[in-house]
Amino acid sequence: MSPVSVIIPVLNEARYLEPTLRHLKALEPAAWEIVVVDGGSTDNTVEIARNCGVKTLISPQPGRSPQMNWGARAATGDILCFLHADTLLPQDALGVMQQTLADPGISCGGFISLMTGSTRTRWGISLHNFLKTYYAPLLFRPHLFFFRGLRLLFGDQVIFCRRQDFWHCGGFDPALPIMEDGDLCRRIIRYGRVKQVNRVVQSSDRRVARWGSVKATAIYLYIGFLWGFGVSADYLKKFYEDVR
Repeated sequence: MSPVSVIIPVLNEARYLEPTLRHLKALEPAAWEIVVVDGGSTDNTVEIARNCGVKTLISPQPGRSPQMNWGARAATGDILCFLHADTLLPQDALGVMQQTLADPGISCGGFISLMTGSTRTRWGISLHNFLKTYYAPLLFRPHLFFFRGLRLLFGDQVIFCRRQDFWHCGGFDPALPIMEDGDLCRRIIRYGRVKQVNRVVQSSDRRVARWGSVKATAIYLYIGFLWGFGVSADYLKKFYEDVR
């Protein structure tokens, strides 16, 4: 089976990184390598990564897209998995990735994200995020949806793809401060379908906990629709503040 490199972009993720790395190391099959790419943390994120014994890089350019590209350049696995520091994979996730991409007609995949916190599970928002991977391409790229199998996946869903396809389509656009994941899906579709696999990952609800469910849903819809109509990602970033 193709080896999987897990790439984790981080910025001040000391709270979440160590549990995520411990969880990753317990997966079966195991990752070929884990690459943590820091974007200028001021807490002890880098120290935690190094103490956990994973490959730790400092990106010369901050921002999630440049960090993930930097990690992809250093990765040696045939499959690249882009994981947020606050997201936990199911036990057999790496095997699922390998099996999914064993189909040459699939270029990229992702999971169903279940947003959870310390006291609650965000069922409504999680359902909306699942449905969005279908209705967004149906609305804005119907020809790719019907004829090429496009799904728009987002970072919380843990995007994975073949390294060769990733670089053939140019990787993540370093100029995009937001929606870099959906943009990748639109370009990598040239090399095969984008598939949402029927497995669940658990993602932190910290952004929803800060904003509240109504505000979070409104912002997600606002950003998604404007992006679909071609509004600049630099403008949209103003509505998507970092939450640590």
